[in-house]
Amino acid sequence: MKIAVFDAKAYDKRALELANKQFGFTIEYFEERLHDKSVELAHYYDVVCPFVNCQVNETVMAKLEEFGIGLIALRAAGYNGIDLEAANKHNIKVARVPAYSPEAVAEHNFALLLTLIRKVHRAYNRVRDQNFSLDGLEGFTLHGKTYGAIGAGKIGQATIKIAKGFGCNVLAYDPFENPQVAKEVGFDYVSLETLLSKSDIISLHLPLSDLTKHIINQDTLKQTKKGVVIINTSRGGLINSQDLIDSLKIGQVGGVGLDVYELEEGVFFHDLSDQPLQDDKLARLMTFPNVLITSHQGFLAREALDSIANTTLGNVKAFSAGEKLVNEVHLNN
Repeated sequence: MKIAVFDAKAYDKRALELANKQFGFTIEYFEERLHDKSVELAHYYDVVCPFVNCQVNETVMAKLEEFGIGLIALRAAGYNGIDLEAANKHNIKVARVPAYSPEAVAEHNFALLLTLIRKVHRAYNRVRDQNFSLDGLEGFTLHGKTYGAIGAGKIGQATIKIAKGFGCNVLAYDPFENPQVAKEVGFDYVSLETLLSKSDIISLHLPLSDLTKHIINQDTLKQTKKGVVIINTSRGGLINSQDLIDSLKIGQVGGVGLDVYELEEGVFFHDLSDQPLQDDKLARLMTFPNVLITSHQGFLAREALDSIANTTLGNVKAFSAGEKLVNEVHLNN
């Protein structure tokens, strides 16, 4: 099997090459994302392997079918950039990595949170300038606070466990409740309205869909506690950026940690240090001292990358052998 890996970075190659020692596939790496302008690169391959921000639409699917490609092996959990109707139409299977290292993302969630609430980022910059004053660096503890997790899947559960370790009272909202998991992990399911109104910290752990897009918006932000801290390591489209900016300006939101952003495509994963930032909303968010942004690196832990690579190539192996694709994404998922 010949695999074309798109949006490939050095860390992808390291992990995939290590995993491929047990599979023996032929792998070619392209820095370009997979989209209608780059799809020609996929000619003469059997499988394409895109990343989360690739745009695999009807035009791309038609070309992939023309090239005889039967599998899109996503090396990510999210698949909102894949046109599943077009994949079904062109007889192309789609497989993903549903879980790799929930702890990697959950721990990054708390790296953002702790940095924000103890103002480590501001203190770090001060000390580098030899300013050792503590004025304006007062934070707060997590112990005894109410932590609200919107989404209680594998990553949500890993986050909840960490929150409980800090002594937080945990609430969770999930459209698909699992009472057994709630009992085992130790949290209570509540309505979204209850979670918003009672939580001191809110973190997001939902996939992006028509139902979840902009779940954090002008109306839901009005229901939160004044000064709430919001952390998003899931999908950028869960938050309406303009509404978030408006809430930050009036102090309704007291702090924000973002590892994802709704218009991150073309920005995140790139070095734009010598260019003016074209996204006005992202530029505005970056002006707030109580907003911390990282470039979609929650997955970027060695253990997670190795797990992603092994699962991705395992999906290719199952496809090549004509076996059931246990990680297949169906149109009605």
